[in-house]
Amino acid sequence: MAALDGLLVVALEQAVAAPLCTARLAEAGARVIKIERAEGDFARGYDSVAHGESAYFAWLNRGKESLVLDIKQAGDAALLDRLLARADVFVQNLAPGATARAGIGSAALRERHPRLITVDISGYGEIGPAAAMKAYDFLIQCEAGLAAITGSPEAPGRVGVSVADIGCGMNAHAAVLQALFERERTGRGRGIAVSLFDTLADWMTVPLLHHDYGGRAPARAGLAHPSIAPYGAFPTNDGPQIVIAIQNEREWAVLCERVLDNPGLAADARFNGNSQRCAHREALDTLIAATFAQRSHADLVAVLTTANIAFASVNEVADLSRHPQLRRIEADSPTGAVSLPASPVQWDGAAPGTGAIPAIDAHGSAIRAEFA
Repeated sequence: MAALDGLLVVALEQAVAAPLCTARLAEAGARVIKIERAEGDFARGYDSVAHGESAYFAWLNRGKESLVLDIKQAGDAALLDRLLARADVFVQNLAPGATARAGIGSAALRERHPRLITVDISGYGEIGPAAAMKAYDFLIQCEAGLAAITGSPEAPGRVGVSVADIGCGMNAHAAVLQALFERERTGRGRGIAVSLFDTLADWMTVPLLHHDYGGRAPARAGLAHPSIAPYGAFPTNDGPQIVIAIQNEREWAVLCERVLDNPGLAADARFNGNSQRCAHREALDTLIAATFAQRSHADLVAVLTTANIAFASVNEVADLSRHPQLRRIEADSPTGAVSLPASPVQWDGAAPGTGAIPAIDAHGSAIRAEFA
């Protein structure tokens, strides 16, 4: 048995944050009934790269059951009520206030069903001056200041994946598990509210404290760490750039002796300690870059590995696709199997299995009959 076998999750969801939360619950064995509009979760239309399937939808909706409802229609609203009466968890990420107007607001639902755990996912929260603002991942990255510390020194940049959505979904998933554990002791559900903005504000704590207490937020540094040196990317003479990360004086001395072939550099007053290296970063980076530019990528990888210096190649997505460490699974879809990264969590050395990616309303008839 999977950990959440027997639990029923009803999800009135779309896009990324809420579907990620419920995907993790489905992966753990919960039965997830995904409520969709007639046109489907709009993430189905984000792209069609996986032989007709959306990459986003394939990633986040395998193992769920799809049911199309129009909750403005009396019959469908009544069916949703019957589903919620038997549900353990209700997850929704409609616009703030939409579920309350439909008569299925989280507080009202928990009054009717005291064991129900409700999860409201929003952009900025249900209250406050920004609550009504439309909120998508990139917008939140900008609003929360993440874009201002991301990118090159010349210009801000977007993090290349939907970090606000992903982080919010992860927070919601963790909160659901916490609420389920609490319900075992109290017999009562809880109301969970998670927002994209609060998620990124939490992740921005270190830059925020640098601003509030240090007087200055970290500057954009591209592929370099803003407060540790050397910790950044350096070109090789024939392949991808290599990022090296030095965390202490012992590693600095090893880098100088065994990689840079310049043991005396470790005693240079300009580079004596991390603060001095950061203060003289331009000179330091110039020295390292000159050495790296004379050597091949393969040679540097071998030397760094032998010296036990932390490093990474600045890979392309194509490199990830053939990376020897990448674990994959296959999920069935209406148009054929889709190869996906395996779950990041392994249990006793094994990754959980995966369910099929549902077509729109694929389970509608069966669910309607079951909950008639």
